[in-house]
Amino acid sequence: MRALDRQTILITGATDGLGRALATALAAEGAAVLIHGRDEDRASETLKQIRAQTGSEKLRYLLADLSSLEQVRELARRVAEEHDRLDVLVNNAGIGTTFPGDGRRMESQDSYELRFAVNYLAGYLLTRTLLGLLERSAPARVVNVSSAGQAPIDFTDVMLERHYDGVQAYCQSKLAQIMFTFDLAGELHDRDVTATALHPATYMPTKMVLAAGVSPASTLEEGLEATMRLIVDPQLEGVTGRYFNGTQPASPHPQANDPDARRRLRELSSRLT
Repeated sequence: MRALDRQTILITGATDGLGRALATALAAEGAAVLIHGRDEDRASETLKQIRAQTGSEKLRYLLADLSSLEQVRELARRVAEEHDRLDVLVNNAGIGTTFPGDGRRMESQDSYELRFAVNYLAGYLLTRTLLGLLERSAPARVVNVSSAGQAPIDFTDVMLERHYDGVQAYCQSKLAQIMFTFDLAGELHDRDVTATALHPATYMPTKMVLAAGVSPASTLEEGLEATMRLIVDPQLEGVTGRYFNGTQPASPHPQANDPDARRRLRELSSRLT
């Protein structure tokens, strides 16, 4: 594992909440941090504030609306063209159960159910498109920020067109992240690129949680500690295909270990992207 000050790390959804905390902590340790956001003013301001806090000059912001697969591809293209290495990809960006939409079903720019598209498909496509760069940078890590809130995918109605529920939409997208993590780990087992997923902490005081009207139960620092561990801990070198609840190994929903369900999700994801 390379020293952190020699690593380049991409964090999606890095303009607030856990993503911003990760970007700040990694910049303070000397890593080159690629800060993804979808609003230029917020991304620029985030970069300036992190630079002021840490003194780091190794910061860059990248714009993309993850509800557009075209913009996800462009994000990946820019990273691959402008950087000769990528040591860690943190798929952190996501939307919660109620915002946006206030409980109504919404669709992405590609006409897919919005939470499935942003929380899962965007990270799936970004990771797939950047695999070559990650492999050339090995040892490298993919960290998927998932959730303990998981629900099985109904493959006859993945886009929830028959009956929409924001909690189901969110929870199935988070289980899909874990299923992809397990598949990816198997695919990359001999290429020195690891894939892990985690539930960072329960109801941190983030925009997503507050928008749902839920009282925070954990601190942002708890989630930061758990996620940083998967990014930087040398004791986790080579650890792959695992799901963690905070800092502890955990078992996800049983569908994550169903080979047929993972195959169906793999085929669906390839087709949709």
